Parts: sequence; C-alpha cells; structure tokens
Amino acid sequence: MRSASITRQTKETDVSIELNLDSKGYEIDIPAGFLEHMLELLSMHSGIGLKAKASGDTHIDLHHITEDIGIVMGLALKDALGEKQGIERYGFAKIPMDETLVEVCMDLSGRPFFQIHGEDLFRGKVGDFDLELLPEFFKSVAFKAGINLHITVCSSGNKHHLAEACFKAFARALKGAVRIVGEDIPSTKATL
Repeated sequence: MRSASITRQTKETDVSIELNLDSKGYEIDIPAGFLEHMLELLSMHSGIGLKAKASGDTHIDLHHITEDIGIVMGLALKDALGEKQGIERYGFAKIPMDETLVEVCMDLSGRPFFQIHGEDLFRGKVGDFDLELLPEFFKSVAFKAGINLHITVCSSGNKHHLAEACFKAFARALKGAVRIVGEDIPSTKATL
C-alpha cells in the first residue's frame, strides 16, 4: 500500500500527517477552521486518505502552521509515492465555483517548481485564514514532494470560492497524477 506517516516538530509547530494514496477518508484536527475545511476538501476530492493533526503558535497568526502542514504533507506525499512506478505522473483539473474558475497542472517529476498565476488575487481573509497563505501552502507541498505545480486563476470574485476552487483543482489533478496506469516508471530516464 502506498502510504506514509510523517511528524515534524519545531519551536513553532507540531505537525503529524498520515497519508494513504489507496484509501479514502479524513480526520483533520488543526486549530485553523478554514484550513481544516480545505484539507477535508483535498482529501475528499483526491480520494486520498488523510489524517492531519497540528498545533502551534496560532496566537501569532496562521503562517507557521500553514507552511509546516504543507511541508509535512509534501514529505508524506513524496514518501508514499516511492519510486513512482506505474503512476500516471501528470495531472490536470479545471474547477468552477460559481464566478471562479481555477486550473491546476502538475507533473510528479521530482523536479520541484511552483507558480501561481494570478497571485495578486490572494489578499484579505476568509474566516480565520489570511488568503496570502494559500500560495505558501502549495509552494511548501510542491517543493517537498518534488512536484512541478502551476495554479492558474482564470476568473475570480468571492475569496472563499477562490480558495476552495484551488484546493479542489489541486485535489483532482493529484488524483489523476498518482493513479496507477501501468508498471513502469513513466520516464525515458527510468527514474523520477
């Protein structure tokens, strides 16, 4: 089974993630309501089993806990993928949320890159969450998991819809990229 369990403790946060690419369901326990909801969406729409528990210096703000959850999730994803034998490798999704339309393209190449097209839209708050932290989360996941990740905001209005469309599009793209479609490592180099 393709799964991983990673814990990371710093002076600022304590984060544990259990991830299973071949099972469903989630248990999220973090002191950030909106981010908790986004992680539930990520698990639900990717079909990936996710247990996340985190605590930290949220009395300051949610920056450290958001970034560290992304770091640990990226490490767990990389570990669960192993040699990436038989995976689809590439993932793509375009998700509408009323007036908002977000596209995510990814390559599980092992060569990390992150670009968010429309970054100037990530301002203000949604619930307890500073929207500027959303790119920080995905950047942390991409760099620790070795994902070439592009998120493009095609249209936006409501900030809740913007964040939700990003997480759902990422989840659907990830679902496609991690699925098993063969037996070989999908690269002419025979390694990813």
